[in-house]
Amino acid sequence: MTQATLANVKVAILATDGFEQSEMTQPRQALDQAGAKTVLVSLKPGEIRGWSGRDWGDRFKVDLAITDAHARDFDALVLPGGVMNPDHLRIDAAAVAFVKAFVDGKKPIAAICHGPWTLINAGGVAGKRMTSWPSLEADLRNAGANWLDDQCVVDGALVTSRKPDDLPAFCAHMVKLFDKAVTHA
Repeated sequence: MTQATLANVKVAILATDGFEQSEMTQPRQALDQAGAKTVLVSLKPGEIRGWSGRDWGDRFKVDLAITDAHARDFDALVLPGGVMNPDHLRIDAAAVAFVKAFVDGKKPIAAICHGPWTLINAGGVAGKRMTSWPSLEADLRNAGANWLDDQCVVDGALVTSRKPDDLPAFCAHMVKLFDKAVTHA
């Protein structure tokens, strides 16, 4: 794919404090390199802090607070993992409504690690083939997903992956899915 594959494609990355840093930065870099415009959306304005390994990571500037974000303004969504991040997002009504709008609009979504937790609360997993961090298997199955222990799973407009080790495959599949779903729809 060329650098401009995702030119004119606007992607929301929904995260809050405690997101797994590599699961936000590497997909964002892949999208930016493909020509997409990425926007970091969070529960609060200002900055949020990543989680890197076993401790707090870097701080990142929030581009848009969830209260000012509208799914209609975006073509696709990325949900990074980390334990704290989706645990906070999935109980925030505005965050869940934002994700649900992508699900209902059949817009492409990429979720990694614990990221699918928010999709459960947004009603976006029933009948889907998915993967995640292993501890989410029962949660996803109980919500009606067909959980697989694969590096990366694509089902329709949804791509999921398990962990940071899977990021190269996740990023490649994400860019390909977003390209197919958005620019060639």
